[in-house]
Amino acid sequence: MKAYFKRLFDYDKHTNLLITDLILNSKNQDRSIKTMAHLLASPEIWLSRSKNEPTDSFIVWPDWPIDSFKKRIIENHLNWTTFLESLSEDAFKQKICYHNSKGEYFEDPLTDIVTHVINHGTHHRAQIGLYLKAEGTELPFTDFIAFIRNC
Repeated sequence: MKAYFKRLFDYDKHTNLLITDLILNSKNQDRSIKTMAHLLASPEIWLSRSKNEPTDSFIVWPDWPIDSFKKRIIENHLNWTTFLESLSEDAFKQKICYHNSKGEYFEDPLTDIVTHVINHGTHHRAQIGLYLKAEGTELPFTDFIAFIRNC
């Protein structure tokens, strides 16, 4: 599990950097920046939940400048892969107890949370891709399988 999830976070970092470069070169950045900031805030929130740390101070849809994105991408990757490396294989089955941003209580296995973090990023990168494509940007091939083939 550990190696598999670390590879997914490598893919996540790679594609987030690609999409950030496209946003930087786009004409109409507002929706893309807002969505990318949310995409980058989410792994931070979920990592804190996974570590049983408070998340009260996090903003789900932050107003971050685009020039902060690459640093956050690198930090998210490092923080998640370091966390994953510290875990035993049994820890992935552990239920994580947390409150969501609406204050609702949940318990989910860590494997489901990590899977969610990766899928959430893919979902929002696709949204950003639609915004960019609508303004004429040619999108790179960002499928996971293409990433793995080039590793």
